[in-house]
Amino acid sequence: MSHLIEISDMYKIYAIGGEPVHALDGVSLAVDEGEFVAIMGASGSGKSTMLNILGCLDVPTKGSYRLDGTEVAARSAAELAKIRNRKLGFVFQSFNLLARTSAIENVELPDLYMGRLRAKERRVRAMELLGRVGLKGRESHTPAQLSGGQQQRVAIARALMNNPPVLFADEPTGNLDTKSSVEIMELFSELSSEGITIVMVTHEDDIAAYAKRHVVMRDGRIMRDDASCGSARKTVGEVARLVREALA
Repeated sequence: MSHLIEISDMYKIYAIGGEPVHALDGVSLAVDEGEFVAIMGASGSGKSTMLNILGCLDVPTKGSYRLDGTEVAARSAAELAKIRNRKLGFVFQSFNLLARTSAIENVELPDLYMGRLRAKERRVRAMELLGRVGLKGRESHTPAQLSGGQQQRVAIARALMNNPPVLFADEPTGNLDTKSSVEIMELFSELSSEGITIVMVTHEDDIAAYAKRHVVMRDGRIMRDDASCGSARKTVGEVARLVREALA
């Protein structure tokens, strides 16, 4: 069976003070189309390094990474940029919106780089996506005129602009209040139900509970992966328990 994401025996090694530090230490992971996966762990566990490599923002020291059937571990920076534009969407904790640019222009950016659509088609697509995330009527607003939750909705719409099969989210609610966090996670759940694959890094049990599969990392290794029982969402208490057991 072919997986949408498949990494095998992956290492990421840094030299700090002349000593090798294993940010990833022989990690293997497979993610199928349509899964909603939460990668969890304490600071320094390797979860952000994992997400950066999965998102083709970094390359492993050694090991295999196949994305949609294609080996990408040893690609050049230019090749990785093309892969990101065509196949991947990103949502970050700090939103990463252009401050002096309207919401609709922020959403259009990925296609401006890719050049897939004509200007009119691009504008229509961006309008549709802003409506999809609940921001109809806010198209001309700049980030400063939007709340944190609204800015993250713009970021999600931007991530979806090129119809990526995979959405990567790095602590997507880290800068949001509780109400906005719930709204954003409900939106992720809707996108997941529509077949979009979501891989999310979080350290919050209540946010991870929205995912159906939980991967717990420690010291660059996967300590627990509940893929076998990932058919249904877990309660916050269940997520907290599996993290405690994995890190015990």
